[in-house]
Amino acid sequence: MARQVPGEPYTRISAEEANEMLENGDAIAIDVRREDEYEAGHIKGALWVPVDDVIPRFAELPEDGKLLFICAVGARSGLAAEYAAAMGATQDRLFNIEDGTPTWIDKGLPTSYGTDV
Repeated sequence: MARQVPGEPYTRISAEEANEMLENGDAIAIDVRREDEYEAGHIKGALWVPVDDVIPRFAELPEDGKLLFICAVGARSGLAAEYAAAMGATQDRLFNIEDGTPTWIDKGLPTSYGTDV
């Protein structure tokens, strides 16, 4: 269930909630893990922007719609969402998929491997 933690500029969501948002077409997943982690399995259609590149590559993120950040366990994706907030993205656009990519894959949600988007 989506939840807002005081002091965080984003909403925490589950893999299932993220999948529903992606299916609705008004959101994009942003994988902030290392390249080897991304290639081992990622959300189908995810944009790969390592957490340390979120600020310098912020202009590459869509200007509209929801930004769903994901990593392995929710820590780096939370930091990436905070970086996006610092760059001017509004709180209503920022989401952290807190159960991470391994859970996404384990639940059989749409996944790509290697450099395939």
